[in-house]
Amino acid sequence: MAKAKKPVKKVKPKSKAVKKPAKKKSPPTKATTDKEGKLIGRISHYFSNIEVAVLDLMAPLKDGDKIRITGGEATDFEQEVKSMQIEHEQVKSAKKGDSVGMKVKEKVHEGYKVFKI
Repeated sequence: MAKAKKPVKKVKPKSKAVKKPAKKKSPPTKATTDKEGKLIGRISHYFSNIEVAVLDLMAPLKDGDKIRITGGEATDFEQEVKSMQIEHEQVKSAKKGDSVGMKVKEKVHEGYKVFKI
């Protein structure tokens, strides 16, 4: 009697993952940093009848700071923070994670970016 042949198991060679060198990030140029500023939040709502925007903050903001709001095709303006409200209470400063209401000088929409300059 002939012995049954066992199926030959193919062994895949171990592949060594080749690490790609990390891309070096070039530091932002001074012009880019100055022009846009630091992203501090986004517009989450706009009340057109009273011209007030609700900002969801990702960084602190206080009275007297200068901000820039950009979005859409034609919206790009700067203004000074003159007053802010949290839950209908006047505040001088707000921290990361707060949602603040603020009067804006132009119409804005949800998702527009807010920069501190």
